[in-house]
Amino acid sequence: MGKLSRIAWLYIGAVIAAAAIAIARGPFTGIQWDIVVALGLLLVACESSATLLNSRSLAWSANSIASLAAVILIGPVGAALVACFTLLGIRRGPSLPQRLFNTAMFALSAYLAGRAFLLFGGHVGIPEASSFPAIIAPFAGAAVVHVIVNFSLLRGVLWLTREPGTPAGRVGLDFKLLLTDLGYGAFGVLIAALWSVLGPFTPVLVLIPVFVARWAVAQFAAQQRAYEATVSALCQAVETKDFYTRGHSERVSRGSVLIAKEIGMRAERVEAIRYAGMLHDVGKLGVPTSVLQKNGSLTDDEYAAIQLHPMRGLDIVREIGFLDEALAGIMHHHERIDGRGYPMGLAGDEIPEFARVLAVADAFDAMTSNRSYRGARPVPEAVSELRKWAGTQFDPAFVDAFVTAIEREGWRGSEAAPPGSDHSVVTEFLVGGDGLAAANGVVTANSNGVANGNGVANGNGVAAANGSTAGDLGDPGPLRAIESL
Repeated sequence: MGKLSRIAWLYIGAVIAAAAIAIARGPFTGIQWDIVVALGLLLVACESSATLLNSRSLAWSANSIASLAAVILIGPVGAALVACFTLLGIRRGPSLPQRLFNTAMFALSAYLAGRAFLLFGGHVGIPEASSFPAIIAPFAGAAVVHVIVNFSLLRGVLWLTREPGTPAGRVGLDFKLLLTDLGYGAFGVLIAALWSVLGPFTPVLVLIPVFVARWAVAQFAAQQRAYEATVSALCQAVETKDFYTRGHSERVSRGSVLIAKEIGMRAERVEAIRYAGMLHDVGKLGVPTSVLQKNGSLTDDEYAAIQLHPMRGLDIVREIGFLDEALAGIMHHHERIDGRGYPMGLAGDEIPEFARVLAVADAFDAMTSNRSYRGARPVPEAVSELRKWAGTQFDPAFVDAFVTAIEREGWRGSEAAPPGSDHSVVTEFLVGGDGLAAANGVVTANSNGVANGNGVANGNGVAAANGSTAGDLGDPGPLRAIESL
């Protein structure tokens, strides 16, 4: 927490101050302190068994159960007091500032949920049989407010403390988690309903389903970590074999997610396209290392081996069930809108949507990445190239979406190329006509497949073929393209 920006500290301080003011205003008359203590201990049990969701120490607990029960039984201020027991949770990890923020966040969520409960016509106190079903609607409104406030405050602090270069939209929260929190919050009305019979022993009865909930969320979190580990291992294998792609897959993934969110893809598809971006070059594992790292020109057979890498990628990952639609993106990300791509020569809407998205992000990162023989092309120049070949190589709608997204979010390109790396490494085999190489920031070969000169790019980052740029070549037939690194 010591490395937080000033605005992050101000945000955290504002949340803590808001919660303190809400509680201090009271009123405290009529609060049953035995209920506060009993529900507070339930909250401590939930908080102490929180499930770690990711490497940023983001954890989930079912403590909304206690807070929402308090909303009915003792009102807004009482619910906020119960939420303050978050500070006493016995789990390793959170620092004191994190504990204070978490406590204030839950207290503020509980307080506003209590206010919503009253606003929607709810009555504070131990409910009787006659209170149902009238109490359900106010409680449902309170539960929605609690979850929305809680997740909004948490998203705010995650956004302010995210790693540099992380898209603002991706800050570690999942819509499924929101629904889970809302669903288990419904136990709060059960606790309130049983209180007239069991009194302070009611929370003990609820602990069993609470721990079942924790186990279910833990299984989900473990599954997500397994997915991430699988994808990371494959990406690392590719980058170890073709070291000039280091970081490329992550950036293509990030760019693809920007496009997907800009065009309004569902959350599940956004996650799938993230995996597709990470694994789009996994087929290079099936390409001989001698080809990927060869100095000089390639033979026809070696070009063919490069051209097959999307199909090899599909063969490698087709049995990984969670990839789903990502498989189509991996297979077809080198297709072109004009039908002159590979491996199947699909055109227009025949190309899967994921593949059209990946093609834009892939080309943009190639242009804006540093190479040993040239620096990264400026973002405006790369954007100009994307627009130039929209409708020929790229889907225009996705080019527009990507440009809009990076204008808003910014773009973090590659690190500098390793010093002393001056050999030629084949990274792509691109089939197509006019402007193909220009759109990918690559060196083009002439009609005989021989690279011009020493393969050094011109001022625009695109090498000339027989003294002409790729856009000047007209249509001499299929062009073979390599990138001098």
